[in-house]
Amino acid sequence: MASTAAFLSTLAGSTSLGGATPTSGGGSGRSKTARFLRRRRRGGAVRAAVSGTEQAPETTKKKGGGGGDERVVQVHSAEELDGALRAAKERLVVVEFAASHSVNSSRIYPCMVELSRTCGDVDFLLVMGDESDATRELCRREGITAVPHFTFYKGAEKVHEEEGIGPDQLAGDVLYYGDHHSAVVQLHSRADVESLISDHRGEGGKLVVLDVGLKRCGPCVKVYPTVVKLSRTMADTTVFARMNGDENDSCMEFLRDMDVVEVPTFLFIRDGDIVGRYVGSGRGELIGEILRYNGVKVT
Repeated sequence: MASTAAFLSTLAGSTSLGGATPTSGGGSGRSKTARFLRRRRRGGAVRAAVSGTEQAPETTKKKGGGGGDERVVQVHSAEELDGALRAAKERLVVVEFAASHSVNSSRIYPCMVELSRTCGDVDFLLVMGDESDATRELCRREGITAVPHFTFYKGAEKVHEEEGIGPDQLAGDVLYYGDHHSAVVQLHSRADVESLISDHRGEGGKLVVLDVGLKRCGPCVKVYPTVVKLSRTMADTTVFARMNGDENDSCMEFLRDMDVVEVPTFLFIRDGDIVGRYVGSGRGELIGEILRYNGVKVT
C-alpha cells in the first residue's frame, strides 16, 4: 500500500487548467494515466479466483483513451462517479482508486480487469487520483488517503471498502457483495427461508446449508468463496443459501428466532428441521460439518 504522506503529496500538487500535472518529463495527468494502463496490460492478467459467473460483454471500452480493458470504465470527476452509481441502481459497483506512482495499484489492476470479464452483474470503475484537480477532489470527498483503495457501492451507498488487498481478497469481496449467478440461493426474508425449506422437505430432499452473516463482516466475506465453490461441487446432495441478517427487519427477526449471536453461522437443515450448526469461517471445519450432516464419516 502506498504511503499516506506520498499519496496526499501527489493529490496536493499544482495542476494547470488543462488538467496537466507537472512531472519530470512534463507530461500531463492523462498521459500518466495512459502509461499506467499500458504498464498493466504488459504485466499480464492475474487470474482471479472466480468462475462460473455470467460472461461479461467485451464491447465496452475504457474512457479517456486507456482503451481495451473491457468493462473497467475510467471516471474523471465526482459528477461522473455519481452518474455511474445512479445508473447502476442496485447492481454492485466496485471502484479502484489508484495513482500513477503506486506499484501496488499496478499489481492489483489486472485482477480487476479479469474480474470484469467474468462478473457480468458487477460494474467496475477506475479513478486515477493524481490525474487532475477533479480526481484529487473526488479522492478527498471519498476519504481516500492511500492506494490502491477499493470501494463497493450498492444503491449509490457505500457498503464496503478495503485498502492494500491482494487478488484473492478482492475476488472474495466481489463474490460476497455482488455475485448473484452462483448456485447459492439468496434469501431476503423469513418467507424466502420457509419456501426453500419446504422445497427440500420429505423423502429425497437435500441438506440445506444456510449461511447467515452481516453485510460488513470480515469473516463472512472470507468464507464466502468457499461456500460458492461447494455450492457447485456438492449440488447433487446439498443446497446452499445465504442471508444477511442486517438486510431488513424480517432477516434480523429470523436471526433472533434462530438464536444466532455470532456470524458467520451455518445452519444445517434436513427435512424441515435444524439438525446442527457451525459458527466460524474455517474452510476445513465447514466442509467437515457438511459431510457429517450428509452422512459421510470424517476420520
